[in-house]
Amino acid sequence: MIPLQDILPRRTVPLVTWGLIAVNTLVFLFEIALPQPQRELLFHYLGLIPARITDPEWAKLHGFPPGAYLTFFTHLFLHGGWVHFLGNMWTLWIFGDNVEDRLGHVRFLFFYLFCGIAAALVHIYIHPLSTVPTIGASGAISGVLGAYLVMFPLARVIVMVPIFIIPFFFEIPAIVYLGYWYLIQIFSGTLSLALPGEVGGVAWWAHVGGFLAGVLTHRLFYQKRRSYFKDEEVPWGAVISYIDRINR
Repeated sequence: MIPLQDILPRRTVPLVTWGLIAVNTLVFLFEIALPQPQRELLFHYLGLIPARITDPEWAKLHGFPPGAYLTFFTHLFLHGGWVHFLGNMWTLWIFGDNVEDRLGHVRFLFFYLFCGIAAALVHIYIHPLSTVPTIGASGAISGVLGAYLVMFPLARVIVMVPIFIIPFFFEIPAIVYLGYWYLIQIFSGTLSLALPGEVGGVAWWAHVGGFLAGVLTHRLFYQKRRSYFKDEEVPWGAVISYIDRINR
């Protein structure tokens, strides 16, 4: 399922969401302007390499400079290609504005960075000796998705499902789309642990960690004000009852 749009009004201009997209875009344009060897060097120095954190002697032996902990932030603004970049920015564009609207601009920025760091910590815990650079905003964006799930479980999301070459469009509750997305991360992450060799490709467990960080901690960043609806955060019993009704 590919999300196209959510149907949920916002009350403020999502300055931080747009700003994050702008910064990521500028960094990505800088990346693709570099020759391939320099781009790979950039990823190795500013990407998150678990072994650089867990084994300082290894990092020193391989010529890495001090400042490994800065990569908890810098890796969030690097992307490995157009699909990686556009997928992350599109997801942030769809779901970030409403979460920012609820938390407020400054709190949303801290929440975004916090979820990115939490995602990185989970990735390091699962793959402590990996020497592959982890890059991308998806850990932080996963936290935004987790917060969105709890805040607006019944918000409608328009998704596109390609069957062969024919696109089909559906409008589904956010809880269905985000629940499906989360289960995919769990399944893929578990499968990746069963595969031999160095971890690479998608950092599935970073997605899981960021999502759970968003679910569990978003209330710490709340900005108290009037809700979209009187029952903005719908009790889970009502959610299950609603889903049961629409499936009959």
